[in-house]
Amino acid sequence: MKKSYIIIIVVLSVAVILGLVIGLSSRGAGLITRGNIGVIEIEGIISSSKKIVRNIKQFAEDPSIQGILVRVDSPGGGVAASQEIYEELRKAKLQKKIVVSMGALAASGGYYVSLPADLIVANPGTITGSIGVIMQFPIFEELMKKIGIEYEVVKSKEHKDIGSPFRRMTEKEKKLLQDVVTDVYEQFVQATCDARHLPRDSVIKFADGRILTGKQAKEIGLVDTLGSFEDAVKILGDMLGIERPNLIYPPKRYSIIQILTEPIENILIPKILFLWH
Repeated sequence: MKKSYIIIIVVLSVAVILGLVIGLSSRGAGLITRGNIGVIEIEGIISSSKKIVRNIKQFAEDPSIQGILVRVDSPGGGVAASQEIYEELRKAKLQKKIVVSMGALAASGGYYVSLPADLIVANPGTITGSIGVIMQFPIFEELMKKIGIEYEVVKSKEHKDIGSPFRRMTEKEKKLLQDVVTDVYEQFVQATCDARHLPRDSVIKFADGRILTGKQAKEIGLVDTLGSFEDAVKILGDMLGIERPNLIYPPKRYSIIQILTEPIENILIPKILFLWH
């Protein structure tokens, strides 16, 4: 028994020490009070905004962080998650200078979350744009028939199971969902017009889901300048009067439950997306 207690205590002690080390190394700002730039990384499909929003808020409220650099390498993702990140960056912009650095991919929702920045920096070959909205549903109806499984539904009203993978949609349902997609699309277009100070007619010309290179995006006003991550760091440093910026990254946290359940959710649960395929 004593041996078991000792092992548990040792494991807990190591976990606490690692947590402190990770926390101090990731924050760092508590030790250095000048020249700190907080780095927010938005990578992969945007399925949840919780961690990113928390990190943005933390940097915005931290007096030792002078500016925020957002590194975007994402094809987009969920509409609501993208909008929540957008809104939090918009609020943070009232307190701190924000520069976005686009990596290989910052399309659709990846572009949407970039909009609140004071300055957007893209590589010439960055894939961006893809202003548009998509909804898609898997249909298992024929497969279910082949394997002899039937699926019955009891619902309150006719549209309660709209988007069900076990039957095809009616034309009426398709029209209803098209209206939803169009409404969200208009929100994307308006956000682009407002953030980039572009007339609606100019935005509509290329807001048809098409992708653009960073170079093309600069030519039509979707991004401000061309450059790498290091260039973006220097630009933000110059804006803040920092000669040698100290980059501060938030700690990374992983949820085993999230890792296991997200792939299943992405297949089975209908979503409306700012996503480039």
